[in-house]
Amino acid sequence: MGVTAAALAGCVPESPTTRPSASASSVVTSPAGPAPVPSPTGRLIGDGSTQDTGPQPHQPRPQRLGPGEEPPQFVVLSWDGAGSAQLFTRFRGLAQELGGAMTFFLSGIYTLPERNRSFYRPPRHPVGASSLGFLSDRSVHDAIEQVGIAWHEGHEIGTHFNGHFCGPGGVSDWSPADWDSEIDQAIAMVSQWRTNTGFTDLPPLPFDYAKELIGGRTPCLEGRANLLKAKRVQQWRYDSSGTGIQTWPSRFRNGLWNLPMQQIPFPGHSFEVLAMDYNMMFNQSRTPNGDASRRPTWYKQARDAYLAGFQRAYTANRAPLIIGNHFERWNGGIYMDAITDAVRQMAQHDSVRFVSFRQLVEWLDAQDPAVLAKLRTLPVGHKPTGGWATFLGST
Repeated sequence: MGVTAAALAGCVPESPTTRPSASASSVVTSPAGPAPVPSPTGRLIGDGSTQDTGPQPHQPRPQRLGPGEEPPQFVVLSWDGAGSAQLFTRFRGLAQELGGAMTFFLSGIYTLPERNRSFYRPPRHPVGASSLGFLSDRSVHDAIEQVGIAWHEGHEIGTHFNGHFCGPGGVSDWSPADWDSEIDQAIAMVSQWRTNTGFTDLPPLPFDYAKELIGGRTPCLEGRANLLKAKRVQQWRYDSSGTGIQTWPSRFRNGLWNLPMQQIPFPGHSFEVLAMDYNMMFNQSRTPNGDASRRPTWYKQARDAYLAGFQRAYTANRAPLIIGNHFERWNGGIYMDAITDAVRQMAQHDSVRFVSFRQLVEWLDAQDPAVLAKLRTLPVGHKPTGGWATFLGST
């Protein structure tokens, strides 16, 4: 794949408080402020930070494929961290344009102000430690507001855990019990934001996070082996912490769906790249602030990589395309623009569905297991022999 495993792991993103300024090409184009949210009714939980308001709105009803029916082309856009209100707003607007949903893997500390960082007790690290920067009160307020709005619009709120500890001494060394502690604290931060922040001018988040949380992605894609043994994770439905190729998903032994980051063609290179902004940036510039004169070329390369991965699936085995990004303006925001322009082109094709991981697993669970088993026999870039009607017609 051209670089080391550590470099491919989607390593520590910049602190949200030290991001580079946006370029003109990455200015927010969706409404500047959050959309109004109706006051939910339902059972308040704990200190009133969250509220069980019932089933999530705007969820498609999964349909089982008929005999010989061509599968839709699913595209999953997911975001690690989700701490920038401006970019949260931008991509909520893009989802509305696409008529679809996304998954936001929230970092729990983005609901915990810097002044109360000591509330976080990370496994095997000092109290209040984090490889991510904690947010100001204003930024925490905005992040909580965005999470509630996003859920109302049909998006999934997953987890990117909390402290983002990568490399030696990081999450790869954690035990299942360590992961349980990290997950419990992530849930507590989201579920007790009123106590932790003192904010009184925001409505409760409209979901019970302990029930809502059904999947996540580990920092730098590390530590998954013991994560899958954690007690909390046995209640989940999927994990997206691994790396893989563009084939149809399978389950782990514990029943969770394995929905890894995928390798896709990387124009101009002899190797493939993970479908994630960090990995493209690392291969292009090795730094979030690379040579400005090369950014137009890097933007085009990133956009075309996403499109190449899409075309390879869409014209062949129709495996879901899984893309992971960060709310970051690396190299002047070119990766935010690249994914925006790429998915707009994807949306021009028939049978394309932009879904969250939750919606994807709902669809997978609704299918005939024999059909899914047959779909998994299709290698990367291979069309079904005889066409879809023949390939799935007798299953």
